Parts: sequence; C-alpha cells; structure tokens
Amino acid sequence: MPGFTESEARALLERVLKLSKAETCETNLNGNAGGNIRYARNAVSTSGSTEDTQLVVQSSFGQRVGVAQVNEFDDASIEKCVRRSEELAKLAPEDPEFVPPLAQQKYLDDTLGFVAATAGIAPAYRATVAAAGINPAKSNGCVAAGFLQDGSIWQAMMNTSGLFAYHKETNANFTLTVRTEDGTGSGYVIRDYNDIGRFDADKASAIALEKAMASRDAKAIEPGKYTVVLEPEASVDLIQRMVVAMDARSADEGRSFLSKAGGGNKQGEKLYDERIQLYTDPTHPDLPVSPWGQDGRPITKTSWIEDGVVKNLWYSRYWAQKQGKEALSFPGNIIVKGGDATTEELIRDTKRGILMTRSWYIRQVDPQTVLHTGLTRDGTFYIEDGQIKYAIKNLRWNESPVIMLNNLDALGKQERVVGEFNIPSLIPAMRLRDFTFTSLSDAV
Repeated sequence: MPGFTESEARALLERVLKLSKAETCETNLNGNAGGNIRYARNAVSTSGSTEDTQLVVQSSFGQRVGVAQVNEFDDASIEKCVRRSEELAKLAPEDPEFVPPLAQQKYLDDTLGFVAATAGIAPAYRATVAAAGINPAKSNGCVAAGFLQDGSIWQAMMNTSGLFAYHKETNANFTLTVRTEDGTGSGYVIRDYNDIGRFDADKASAIALEKAMASRDAKAIEPGKYTVVLEPEASVDLIQRMVVAMDARSADEGRSFLSKAGGGNKQGEKLYDERIQLYTDPTHPDLPVSPWGQDGRPITKTSWIEDGVVKNLWYSRYWAQKQGKEALSFPGNIIVKGGDATTEELIRDTKRGILMTRSWYIRQVDPQTVLHTGLTRDGTFYIEDGQIKYAIKNLRWNESPVIMLNNLDALGKQERVVGEFNIPSLIPAMRLRDFTFTSLSDAV
C-alpha cells in the first residue's frame, strides 16, 4: 500500500488507542516500499519490489508488558491485535526495567530525509545501474556482482501519555564486487544516499573495476606494524562497533572499555587523538535521519568525542533514571570530522605503508579494550615513496579503534558509508601509525 501521510498515520493510531483497556498503551506504525536489482556473473539474477506496513501495539499493566503486531488495518484486525497485547501483558512476568511511555516531545526539523526522486525509482533505472557494472567488467575480462536496493520508509508512534511522532525518509544503497576472471583480483565499492541524484553508477562501478584489475598478482609481505591509509570502508565497522559500545550501563557495570577501575565510567577523559571529533546530527544535510528513536526520545545533535575527550555516553531511559542522568538516545547517525585531503594525497605523503580499501569478517576479541580481529579484502596495496607500488596479499589484523584513533597521523575527506550495523555514517579517510597485522591470508 502507499505510504501513510502524517494525518493518516495519526488517525490510524488514534483508532488503536481508543480500543485500549490497558493502564498504558503505545502503538507504532512501520512501513516501507521499494525495489531492488541483483546481478552476478555479469548477468541480472533477480529484481523485484516490496511493500509492507506493520502495526505494533504494546500494552502494560503495572510492570507487566505485552506486545502484538498485525499488518491488516480493518477494525476487527486492529481490535484483535490490541486485545492480544493485553492478554500477553496479563500473562507476562513483571519487567523490573519497564518505564512508562513518554509524554509529548519536541523534535528537530525533519524535512531533509525524504526525496521524491528516490521514492519514485523505476525498474528501468535499476537496469541502467546494473549495466554500469556489468558492461565495463565484461569488456575488461572481469566479473561483476552487485546489488541496488532503494525505497522509502515511514514510521509513526503514539501513546496514552500524549506522545505522537512521525517520520519518513528515502534511501538507496548500492554495493558492487568485481573480480578478475582468474580469481586473483577483487575490488569493491559501496554507496548510500537519501537522494538518488547524488549517485553516479558509472563512477562508482569504475572504482570496483579499477581495484580488481590493480589487485592481480598480489605479493606477500611480512606481517607486523605498518603505517596504513584506511579508506572509509576499511574503518567504518570498527568505529561503529566502538560507538555501539559507548553504552553507559555496560561502562558503569564494569563490562566496557569505558569502565573505570574501582567503579564509574571514563566520561570526561581524553582517550583519543585531540583531532578526533565524533558526533550525531540528524539534520546533517549529507546524512539526514529520524529525529526520534524507537522509544520516542528525541535524537539531538550530540557530541560523543570532542578533541579526543569522551563527552557523552548513550543511556537507556531505565539506566538514566537509576543513575540520575539524562537519557541520551542511541545515535541515529555517526559523523567523524575529516580534513581536506583526498585518499590520493594521503598516499602521496606516505613514505612506506599499506592502503586498506575494505575490512571484513570482524570479530571482537576483548570488550574491555575494544580489541577486534579482521581481514583486509578487495584490494590491499603496498605504498612506497608516495606511490602504490604493487598489490599485496590480504592480511589478518588485530586492532582496537581506541588505539587506532590514538595513532592518527592525518585525516582526509569524509565519505558516506553504512557498515554492518546499518548506522548511516560519515567517515573520513585516515592515515594511521603502527597498525598491527598478525598473519597472511591467501583469500582474495
């Protein structure tokens, strides 16, 4: 079905709350509509479109909570969903961490995330994106495999305490892997935008093809500590994992890299290079996101790391109440302030080092130091005297983003990337000292 307007969403949610017999009731409407195209081995394999809208009802009696959902919106189906949530609440054990629904909140401006051109992408456009990857790959003896997913989402929530919130946005996400036919070279690119007008399929696809062709005949080098130039795709997952771990509760309970010996947390301490500025801004023109989170709390412009100092931790409402702190929402986006240098300029100023274009298969080793292990992938290159000399075999690395951001040498330009946690992010290219590689990998 077409997306709900704000007035339509409000009317539907009011119908839900009028049926409620619970002490408190909160209802959410979540919908999406869009399309996709997938290609592999230089041929389109699937394409399609999806539409879905779900209504979620949460009822509570005291500390007992029940949740039910439905995707039919006739009166009988809605009433059945409300009653089911109430039945489940009465059967549920008490939740000692339940907090009552919020009253009406004030949100930041919410006009940048929805772009009609993105919502209106047609199958013919998706086919041209696939062709932009497939045809050059074929012409150069390579094989392309890519995926474009686009569409719009809409969200609304209302509760018996008077809160109402509404948001809609669009998104287009593109990934492409190109490999040489002999399987010795591989390149990758990812692009993510609210506004499809910012996406250049030909330019993006050419990056993956260039990396694939350049990464053939890779040479082995000795593992050890190296200066590295990290493209944003190579660092985003580590940075996102660090931000996810900036949870006040895990720090206060001694389970985090932000836990302080003897109790408490490290908020206010300098843990990073003073050039590191990391913040959230839902109204950023290059990274607009919803100005409210899942529980209806506002997401505001918030500094998490400022001049290398931990300025804030994110708090659940329960933990904030317990600790007497402000309940800061989990960040809706992640922005790391960058510099003016291009990746090529960072390479030009590197005497000896390694260019990492992507990290993958990342696993946590130690939560109290945020130490992770992972592999390079899809184009790793040796730098000497400011030039890329040759492709090198992939390497396993062991590194903590805290140590990594303390060994900062230079910051480059930002690029919008998503990462495995699906948090929209603006991450700069970076040059770092003493990045730790522990072994070789024969995988391409």
